Amino acid sequence: MTQRRIFVTTALPYANGNFHIGHIMEYIQADIWVRFQRMMGHEVNFVGADDAHGAPIMIAAQKAGITPQQFVANIAAGRKPYLDGFNIAFDNWHSTDGPENHELAQAIYKDLKAAGLISTKVIEQFFDPEKGMFLPDRFIKGECPKCGAKDQYGDSCEACGAVYSPTELKNPYSALSGATPILKNSEHYFFSLSDPRCAQFLEVWTHQEGRLQPEVLNKIKEWFAKDDEGKGGLGDWDISRDAPYFGIEIPDAPGKYFYVWLDAPIGYLASLKNYLGKKGLDYEKYINDPAVEQYHFIGKDITYFHTLFWPAMLHFSGRKTPDAIFVHGFLTVNNGEKMSKSRGTGLDPLKYLSLGMNPEWLRYYLAAKLNGRNEDIDFNSEDFMLRVNSDLVGKFINIASRAAGFIHKRFAGQLSAVSTDGQTLLDLLKASSSLVSGLYDSRDYAKALREVMRLADRVNEYVDQNKPWELAKKEGMDARLQDVCTTCIEAFRLLSIYLKPVLPHLASQVEKFLKVGSLNWQSAEQVLGAGHEIGQYQHLMQRVEEKQLDALLTPPEPVVEALIPGGEAIAPTITIDDFAKIDLRIAKIVDCKAVEGSTKLLQLSLDAGEGRLRNVFSGIASCYKPEDLVGKLTVLVANLAPRKMKFGISEGMVLAASHADEKAQPGIYILEPVAGATPGMRIH
Repeated sequence: MTQRRIFVTTALPYANGNFHIGHIMEYIQADIWVRFQRMMGHEVNFVGADDAHGAPIMIAAQKAGITPQQFVANIAAGRKPYLDGFNIAFDNWHSTDGPENHELAQAIYKDLKAAGLISTKVIEQFFDPEKGMFLPDRFIKGECPKCGAKDQYGDSCEACGAVYSPTELKNPYSALSGATPILKNSEHYFFSLSDPRCAQFLEVWTHQEGRLQPEVLNKIKEWFAKDDEGKGGLGDWDISRDAPYFGIEIPDAPGKYFYVWLDAPIGYLASLKNYLGKKGLDYEKYINDPAVEQYHFIGKDITYFHTLFWPAMLHFSGRKTPDAIFVHGFLTVNNGEKMSKSRGTGLDPLKYLSLGMNPEWLRYYLAAKLNGRNEDIDFNSEDFMLRVNSDLVGKFINIASRAAGFIHKRFAGQLSAVSTDGQTLLDLLKASSSLVSGLYDSRDYAKALREVMRLADRVNEYVDQNKPWELAKKEGMDARLQDVCTTCIEAFRLLSIYLKPVLPHLASQVEKFLKVGSLNWQSAEQVLGAGHEIGQYQHLMQRVEEKQLDALLTPPEPVVEALIPGGEAIAPTITIDDFAKIDLRIAKIVDCKAVEGSTKLLQLSLDAGEGRLRNVFSGIASCYKPEDLVGKLTVLVANLAPRKMKFGISEGMVLAASHADEKAQPGIYILEPVAGATPGMRIH
């Protein structure tokens, strides 16, 4: 088999916050693929980096009173617990603010300019009159010009996927100050994606077999399409931003910086260059080697940049283009609920680890859902517990636990030769090697794991047919007992090979237990053999417990749903438009009761004049008895997104006041409108 040389990256996380579960899912998907390729004997360089530039980081750093570089360094310092915790093994983690990225970004720009694909023109750009700065796309919000969705960013719509310029937004406002932005002229630099050369190249590149998933290619066709009047199609890409801006300066253009989306993907190459430099290897020689394959794992929300701009930038600057872009969907929780930090819903990776939950439970569960297509997957807590406990513990681990004890106690840890029926079983497992490896290679982990569990079922059927626990009680059956248990251990080793890309830590424990070297795909053709001594079996994996999942998915109980400032600093200034977004209504407390299992919450049934009752949980139990609230009027935040809590769905928030220092001045006071107000009235 010819050794492949492979360069793999994941999308670069923006360095303004911690990893979320979407990052972890993507990294696990890529990590499994990388580990599999290495098990096949291939050479892989797997790198990542922080996407460190842009106005959001500059603004956040200013608020924190530190430099952007220090802000990014603080974020980067928190990456390791996530990566180590979930056994994600990047070879290198770098930053797009590294010298390699400055050098490569400017070099690629110069090459694109020499190719005649850089132009300038004066454009009208939104300017925040209160902040005194041009607004980046992501700091302008408004209504999507295509579908009308509200509160969309200035460069793309999260609702319909449309891509547009900020000036196309309807009813725009500054996300920094809330002010209505004004238009000012500024000279900008553009990458001429509309050039016929780009369209011709991309038409060919995107349609090469294996380059993109079919569903991704179908989406790209929409971006190429023109209407009957010849409008539409690929447009030029604004690649510059005006000072003040944290980024890479455009050569010979004072006060101009590369838009973060130009230098971010170049960060893939920069991290590789940084890594190879540490190893004393020649980056240019490596990246220009025709045998080197380049792959990117990304989420579907950044498809446009990676399948159009990125390959065109590389090609027309004289560089190799990626062999494939692997696009995955989003991760939802419990039947499609979108993750939300503000509502406290979702799956926090660090919380998962802090609860002592096995990271390889999650690796297995996500892998069992991932295939080679661009599809959303759902984390369902009941399904998670069932799959882990049934597949990993009940089927896979069970094989070793049922056989290893007899080998250790009765035969001094030594295996025997395998008899004919046992060999038939092992041959069946070995025959699936090419099928499983092909599924891993095509990233159809779900189907690969279904095949592995089908094989595990066959092994357990063999155990049940031969009943080693009964053989151990019969006189003269020692040889058969050793044979059956040896077959089980040999089968367990084969299944461990097939699961190793997904369960690397467990596989390392198996290697120690079986006293073998590193399990790789070629070792599936081997046997441990008669006389091989294994170690004493120790339990390899615990079952998932329901209380762990309850703790994981239950958001923290709020002390109070909303606190009106008292004895504390006034919050930052907002505009009337900000306030108008909050729908405050008079509501009548029709019923109120204590919440079993909580000392802080009361459950309120509210009439807000809608012809139905709303269920709301409020953290006021320390100051109110349920019977004292029934019949009272209060104030409800009526347009707050429903929040899934441990005790049920909360459909709003009642307003209450308390002092900032509750120890000094205890007490919580719900707001009560004066007589005359009726349910459903809006507060203006």
